[in-house]
Amino acid sequence: MKKQQWLLISSALLAFILLFTFGITVPPHKQPTATVAANVASSPSIRFETLLAKAKEHISPAQAERLARLENAVVRGDIKDQQIHVYHQLARFWSDSARVFEPYAYYTGEAAKLENSEKSLTFAAHLFLDNLMAETNPAMQNWLATNAKVLLEKALAINPANDSSRIGLGACYMFGNISDNPMQGILPVREIVAKHPDNLYGQMILGLGGKKSGQYDKAIERFKIVVEHQPDNLEAIFHLAECYDLHGEKANAIQWYEVAEKLIRIPEAKAEIDKRILELKK
Repeated sequence: MKKQQWLLISSALLAFILLFTFGITVPPHKQPTATVAANVASSPSIRFETLLAKAKEHISPAQAERLARLENAVVRGDIKDQQIHVYHQLARFWSDSARVFEPYAYYTGEAAKLENSEKSLTFAAHLFLDNLMAETNPAMQNWLATNAKVLLEKALAINPANDSSRIGLGACYMFGNISDNPMQGILPVREIVAKHPDNLYGQMILGLGGKKSGQYDKAIERFKIVVEHQPDNLEAIFHLAECYDLHGEKANAIQWYEVAEKLIRIPEAKAEIDKRILELKK
């Protein structure tokens, strides 16, 4: 397997590992397992109505009938508490019954906007953010980041001192194709990490930013800080291995791929990493 081929599959492989190891899109207990992003044509922007229409193609007639009742209830609801309740019902429908991520996250976000509490806003924002980190479709990246940005800005209006929300907002600009100036997202995160080097969320985001921009040496420094504090952080370990790989440091890449391989419990993922290790050893 050539390096170019490995790079094509590594992002999907990491998303696969994280999805099944940690459930990165999950609310507690249950998780939407389907996504409609792959069925949406690439475009500068994506509308929720398009995602919803695609999602509806995969539900049963009985589910469609139930969904129609819920959607009509939102329109009729003239009291905020009623609307919040129905949005939560819609979110649960797409999470538990239909098991499709995008409408689940969207309706969770709509409920959070009406509730307007920092807890609900940040929870909904991180649904979008977690999937943004694993998404490769630029149009979907934009949709996820735009939704997360709105929620995080509302959360920061309530608590401007929340560093996690500020870092998340920076990630929206860095990875979401919502600005032509990535420094708009990088600088606030750097500022937070400079004051609090043990902020591992910030270190992770800066590592991912360095990797995306091809600054592999800087990304390696960030990921090593995370791994030093969290030796079992599979995501950081995998990114560290891949950055060494991309930087041409085969011995270090092999070392960290082997660490990742030991932590992975998914046979298919272990096999792909083993293939890459063997290629690097040649």
